[in-house]
Amino acid sequence: MKKNFLFIIFILFNFSYAFGDLIKPNIEIEPKKVVKIQLSALMKNDSPYKDAGILQTWIFAHPNNQMVTGPLERFKNMIKADSYYSMLLNHTEHEVIEVYMSRDLATFEVTVLDNKKKYYKFKWKVEKYSREDGLRDCWLTTAVSQPTPLDSSI
Repeated sequence: MKKNFLFIIFILFNFSYAFGDLIKPNIEIEPKKVVKIQLSALMKNDSPYKDAGILQTWIFAHPNNQMVTGPLERFKNMIKADSYYSMLLNHTEHEVIEVYMSRDLATFEVTVLDNKKKYYKFKWKVEKYSREDGLRDCWLTTAVSQPTPLDSSI
């Protein structure tokens, strides 16, 4: 019994530690900042621990988006193995440009320079969450387009 209790405490401590370094959605974070948080995390995916960037990105995914792309392990595999999104991992540079903004919807054009020195463009859609729960009025990512490869590279 004591061993089980200690094991549970150990797991909870490590779980708390893992999530302790991550930014949580809150109503003070503007839509462009949501995109930048996700991109910066993916840029350094394995810092401070393995797949921390993917986890940070998941935390800012809209629950409807999570239902389609989840659970988390499936989301990790989608980003790592899928040729549509793998260039986001450990990319070297990104630029975020606002394309559209309303009271509850924002769209951004995101240009990424991957670690192979190729440029890609994405459309990143962020919406204000409207349900009555802990995420109400937080901006969350609802969609990321497939990338468009750009001709120029470094």
